[in-house]
Amino acid sequence: MSCRELWKRIPATFKKCCSYSNFWGTYQKVFSSNSHTSVGKESGETAYVERWNNTLRQRLARFVRKTLSFSKSDFFHEAALKLYLHYYNSVWSRLWPKKVHDCEACLSGQASKEQR
Repeated sequence: MSCRELWKRIPATFKKCCSYSNFWGTYQKVFSSNSHTSVGKESGETAYVERWNNTLRQRLARFVRKTLSFSKSDFFHEAALKLYLHYYNSVWSRLWPKKVHDCEACLSGQASKEQR
């Protein structure tokens, strides 16, 4: 699946929020420049999603390349992901307070570094 195809599947509400990525050229071609910023790793803006990807790989072996834990069908692969997401959201998210992200402030340039 291409980057553009994935972008089309994202709900419209999420497309309005600020997004950050590295400097890969495809991102600039697909994402709106109004809400997307290309940043280096030193900025820390991509750390959250990198940590989430690492958590998925650590907790769900089926997301690691060259593993014996795999799903024979997309249905079971998606079911395992949904079960883990439910577990993560119901248990782990209680340990940390939720950070509210103000998309409107971010898009208008009014958001502070802490809000972004």
